[in-house]
Amino acid sequence: MLPTTTRRLLAPLLLIALGAGPAVVPEAANAAGVSATVKVGNTLRVRSAPSLTAKVVGTVKNNQRVSVICAITGQKVRGSVRTTTAWDRLSTGRYLSHAYVKTSRSIPRCATKPARVAPRKTKPATDKKYVVGTVRSLDGAVHLRASATTSAARRDSVVNGTKLNLVCRVAGTRVAGTVRTTNQWNRTAAGTYISHAYMYSGPLPVCAASRTPAPSVSLTPEQFIKNSVPGAQRGWREYGVPASVTIAQAILESGWGRSGLASVDKNYFGIKCQNGSYGKLANGCHTYRTQECTKAGNCFSTSAVFRTYATQSHSFRDHGSFLRVNPRYKPAFAYTKNANKFIWKVWKAGYATDPNYYTKVTGIMAKYKLYQYDT
Repeated sequence: MLPTTTRRLLAPLLLIALGAGPAVVPEAANAAGVSATVKVGNTLRVRSAPSLTAKVVGTVKNNQRVSVICAITGQKVRGSVRTTTAWDRLSTGRYLSHAYVKTSRSIPRCATKPARVAPRKTKPATDKKYVVGTVRSLDGAVHLRASATTSAARRDSVVNGTKLNLVCRVAGTRVAGTVRTTNQWNRTAAGTYISHAYMYSGPLPVCAASRTPAPSVSLTPEQFIKNSVPGAQRGWREYGVPASVTIAQAILESGWGRSGLASVDKNYFGIKCQNGSYGKLANGCHTYRTQECTKAGNCFSTSAVFRTYATQSHSFRDHGSFLRVNPRYKPAFAYTKNANKFIWKVWKAGYATDPNYYTKVTGIMAKYKLYQYDT
């Protein structure tokens, strides 16, 4: 996802002429403008709006003279001349960050709406609210992509410290970044996607119709059990939960690994995040739409945030940790070498509301001879 170059992306390159792009209708009243000189290492992108995420509509070179009509507040940029939120509207109706511009006299503030690009049509403004996020990358530039995957087309790049308007989040390719390792991707106001592995932001809603299809899981019961044994036995050694209990619960709760939680996020036990915290063994959080029902049988739609894991083994070990640190399950740990009594105590402590949960778990342990793994 990230280039290996360490050069700072202060003036991104795009080899198109300043005159290229759609025709622009200038503001007749401000035709004169203030003469200014561009100061940049090589070339500087010209934008359709005062933001690094706006469409690139041309470039200018170092020492090139431009005519500035007025200045407007936009995205903060650190340039070769200064660090500022000011952007200069050119006589063409396009924008340059004032961070790269020198002038001999002051530039007036823009008093009118920005020039309209013609003949291109723009969508009417909305009252949509965004969450401002900050890019945090020690690996160079971070790419903005066409969809939530590292193989999607690259639309733009941003550098450490860039502010982005974020709309919502989706699940996509898992990325190991400067901030975290996660499969969460954030959709920007421009419609591009950036991995949350390189972002600091407030909570984001789930994007509409963004559910990730669960990968096809076709393991036989024998294959699933074989894959489960190492993580379950390690969880038993580390936390004291019998391996047979862990495997049987995983089979029952994930449907042999076919649930969306298990197949997408490797969460086999439905363990949730708590106030954004996911502990030491998980690697992130994923929000799902769920159905909840009251004791009276009234069901309603809500959302729940579940932990995500890098491997099945991490999920199994976190299951052991979850039971060990929760005080209400403490009585069960008097029976770490008696799987049936252990799961009985866990169930009676309120682990599951299903009245047949204990019978189902012990039935699975017996049918598939899972007790043999309690060694």
